[in-house]
Amino acid sequence: MKKLIEQMIKFGFVGFLCFFIDWGIMVFLTEVFGINPLISSTISFTVSVTVNYILSVTFVFETDKNANKGSQFVIFVLLSIVGLGANELCMWLGTDLLGIHYMITKVGATAVVMVYNFITRKIFIEKK
Repeated sequence: MKKLIEQMIKFGFVGFLCFFIDWGIMVFLTEVFGINPLISSTISFTVSVTVNYILSVTFVFETDKNANKGSQFVIFVLLSIVGLGANELCMWLGTDLLGIHYMITKVGATAVVMVYNFITRKIFIEKK
């Protein structure tokens, strides 16, 4: 149980960092370049996922050191694509359907995707 709690704290730290990467890029692209929030959110999410992968396999999850890193990354990316879909759905529901400001909507979207990410990465990425 102690190991799981430590892992969740590490995951939270990585997630917190990646959230600010995601948030910062999204706001920068939207506010400075006038890019639609759905597009800027996709770009920022993609950058954040890449950083998240590196930090997750390095610091958070015990991965099989002999595993094929290419296959491991593909699985991570596929899981993240589902997460991206959830992120985009939340962003669309919040901004377009409910009229909530995109910055506020992003907080809720991040919470939903964070829970999904921890569970799926624990199941599919961590060494059995």
